[in-house]
Amino acid sequence: MITRCTTGEMMIAALARTIADGDLVFHGFGSPLVQLALHVAKRTRAPHMVLVAGATYGVDPTPPFLAPTSNDWVMDRGADCWLDIEELFDLAAAGRMGRMFLSGLQIDRWGNCNVTGLGRGAMTMKLPGGGGGANLSCDARRVTLWTAAHRAPPDASGRRRFRLVEACDFITNLGHRGADGTPRARYGHIGGGPDWLITELGVFDFDAEGHMRLTARYADVSVQEIVDNTGLPLRMADTIDIVAPPDRRTVEFIRALDPLNVHARELRAEDASRSFDLADATERERA
Repeated sequence: MITRCTTGEMMIAALARTIADGDLVFHGFGSPLVQLALHVAKRTRAPHMVLVAGATYGVDPTPPFLAPTSNDWVMDRGADCWLDIEELFDLAAAGRMGRMFLSGLQIDRWGNCNVTGLGRGAMTMKLPGGGGGANLSCDARRVTLWTAAHRAPPDASGRRRFRLVEACDFITNLGHRGADGTPRARYGHIGGGPDWLITELGVFDFDAEGHMRLTARYADVSVQEIVDNTGLPLRMADTIDIVAPPDRRTVEFIRALDPLNVHARELRAEDASRSFDLADATERERA
């Protein structure tokens, strides 16, 4: 019997918990953690969600396994139908996209994401670009942010490159405030912005101002460790909870759908090797 789970499986379960039953949810390109989270949610807590697969735009697919790339057509297997990209954007613009998942090489205190380029004034590193994230971050009713690279180890010179920062060098995907501090509400967008951020170190929500706030940590991570790996002064909830592990059936499902362990590639080796006790979750499952 499975008694422990990995950091990746913890993150997948935490991402899945942000999905409400009945929502139309889109995950975009690239992240096996998010892909698995959507399939976990569909088969557990949100059976009536509408899952739109990234890259292929298949609706409610039932793939036999997770492919190494989200652009593999096996991920469309069993889909009820397929959307054109124009239809996807129309659904979002009409306010019908319940949740979108986004990330970035920088995520700032207001939930803005940068996948365009690093450097202030002059670009020092060109990034892949945001695709449709700029539009969808404005139109999706809610956004879950994630990163598996919150940990910021020092380089050879002792310098850290933080993933969570005070302000993005460039805003690709809009959070709760613009670069000049303008609140999101003043722009008139229909979407509500990010409400969760899931990392390999902790779970964050956004307070009434729209500022990132730590709400939970993993059992093997201290609050000080999270502070040390974050490039901005952290706001914290009154109580910092411990992130709950998934139950045994969820872990079994993840491992069956991802026999190649594709999702582990999204994590640093030191984080992929962490493990967590499932005893408490298994006891709740039996109750």
